[in-house]
Amino acid sequence: MAEKFIGLNDSIYEYILSHSVNEIDVLAQLRTETAEHPQARMQIAPDQGQFMALLVRLMGAKKTLEVGVFTGYSSLSVALALPPDGKLVACDVSEDYTAIARRYWQLAGVEDKIELHLAPALGTLDRLLDAGQAETFDFAFIDADKGNYQNYYDRALQLVRPGGLIAIDNVLWSGRVADSTDHDKITTTLRRFNQTLAADDRVNVSLVAIGDGLTLALKKGEGSNPTASHSSDALKG
Repeated sequence: MAEKFIGLNDSIYEYILSHSVNEIDVLAQLRTETAEHPQARMQIAPDQGQFMALLVRLMGAKKTLEVGVFTGYSSLSVALALPPDGKLVACDVSEDYTAIARRYWQLAGVEDKIELHLAPALGTLDRLLDAGQAETFDFAFIDADKGNYQNYYDRALQLVRPGGLIAIDNVLWSGRVADSTDHDKITTTLRRFNQTLAADDRVNVSLVAIGDGLTLALKKGEGSNPTASHSSDALKG
């Protein structure tokens, strides 16, 4: 069987970055600062941020959701891709991490597009549903505590419209999900989540080998139109 992929050694990855990623200064500055952070491993790679921004532009998204902000690289990438009247509802619990994010959102001039909820994300997502915002989001990105991935996904699926897209990060978990001898709790949880998602007939799924693995789940349903117009009510917080 012929090889189906190229192993990404450092030289190939640098080639990808130099021939694809067009990172504006504010994003590069945020990435550089976060690289010195004790939890720097939590930041997504620049090619992944650019890929998600491309998806947001491609589908004409105006209302988006993020579960897990950290220092804000992914939210900034998405917010920059939104139109002037676009909106991103961001969920996190850390004042310290998101203080960095807020600083760069302001520097990039997108702070008015981002509505930050500093509270446990499940509660925030439930409040959005209770407020009648089901099927009003175009795009959702999940990158938070892995033990709640299934819960975040279940709520995000209710919140995105038919034709909306959910992106879930870290689904390969450094390749550990494919190691049958690895019985670590997080690995087992992610493995079970990946199996469940692959069998979910409510979505079309593609697991993309970018970063630490990114699953894309496109919600099926009537009227699935990537460029569907949105009412002003749907864009309210």
